[in-house]
Amino acid sequence: MEREGRAVGAASGELVTIGEFSRLSRLSAKALRRYDELGLLRPALVDPVNGYRYYDPAQAERARLVAWLRRVGMPLSRIARVVALDAGAAAVEIRAYWARVEAETAARRDLAMYLVDHLAAEGRAMAAISDGTGSTGGRGVPGGARCTDGTAGLPGSPGGRSVAVRPGAASGGPGAVPLVIRCAALTDTGAVRTENQDAAFAGPQLLAVADGFGERGAEASAAAIEALKPSARGVGESGLSAADLLNTLEDTADSVSRAVREAVAPGAAPDGSGTTLTAMLWTGSRLGLVHIGDSRAYLLRGGGLYRITHDHSLVQAMIDDGSLSPEEAASHPERALLLKALVGAGRSAPTAVAARPDIRLREVRAGDRYLLCSDGLSAVVDEAGLREAIIAAETPEDAVRRLVGLAHEAGGPDNVACVVADVVADVVIADAAAGHVSAEDAGAEDVAAEA
Repeated sequence: MEREGRAVGAASGELVTIGEFSRLSRLSAKALRRYDELGLLRPALVDPVNGYRYYDPAQAERARLVAWLRRVGMPLSRIARVVALDAGAAAVEIRAYWARVEAETAARRDLAMYLVDHLAAEGRAMAAISDGTGSTGGRGVPGGARCTDGTAGLPGSPGGRSVAVRPGAASGGPGAVPLVIRCAALTDTGAVRTENQDAAFAGPQLLAVADGFGERGAEASAAAIEALKPSARGVGESGLSAADLLNTLEDTADSVSRAVREAVAPGAAPDGSGTTLTAMLWTGSRLGLVHIGDSRAYLLRGGGLYRITHDHSLVQAMIDDGSLSPEEAASHPERALLLKALVGAGRSAPTAVAARPDIRLREVRAGDRYLLCSDGLSAVVDEAGLREAIIAAETPEDAVRRLVGLAHEAGGPDNVACVVADVVADVVIADAAAGHVSAEDAGAEDVAAEA
């Protein structure tokens, strides 16, 4: 009797067969069966005897949404979340997904352009060697490479400071003056929070800030930075080529992701904990950048401050597509929503999507000053304030103290982490090589400087 009732319902137009619903929804019968198995699009009724599926025509709208989302490449697990939301929340989720796709495409584009320029520069160098000219055809950036973040050709050294460097200093060519990093790091709980989930590190081969969130945010940020240290030692001890450094950065990104997952796993809600990460690995001739989330890296060069990372956040995506101004972003209710972060592996996190960090290579100049910071600083102090503080500071130590002070003056609503690093000519080592200082004395001065 129950079976006859279902059949009557289907025949009367209240329900339709899977074949008819396939025509209504533009989804194949095979896809409909798969979505039923996944719980993504259940039939209205299933005949218990023959297993025939019957659908309510009102389900066609949801089915079409599934089809459209598949067409833009959204994974089924994320589609299941989207179709369960109301229209407004679904729109936010779709925007966030597409912003992430565009951010990852932009990162791959930047890497592709770096590789194009790197290989083109190698080709020019080989051609120059073969014709005996010895010229590499540099384009204003040490080593002849182009900075993919738009800073190529920026003038001079920051804040009027200048260091005389012979050609080839950054690329390790003949007669090069070695370059080293002079740096400082500082974190602060701020004036409102009771726990500091930010972490920062500054050393001869590694600069890093991480902004943890969730129940085990402090563990996540600390684990991310600890996972970087072995790779930093490796790149500092060997003169890696650009290709080798890119491979190292890829391996490092995987190691960091695993470390964060393991660090947050003991939590009650591991998928709700995670961290951002912005880090630079120094090889002695270039910097390798690893970045995910909304912590930031800036370059001060020639008196100008340039942001060299792109926020993986919803408001940044809305700024990019023109639907939100930078001024509106500061007070947007979803300004804390991240599109990419290092998170637990249990399920997709409500505040961020686990993803691979962006990686990039940067050629450096003596006199460059870098700032890495969490949004506890950048969200409350504008770029003009950051630039003024960085230029006014004589040393990295002075700079980080000034910057944390500015965050407190702005109310200190969040934890703060910042790293400031100067790229300088290592005059001691250069003089030792020239015979002006003994190598033993040079080594002693280096140890004292690091201490």
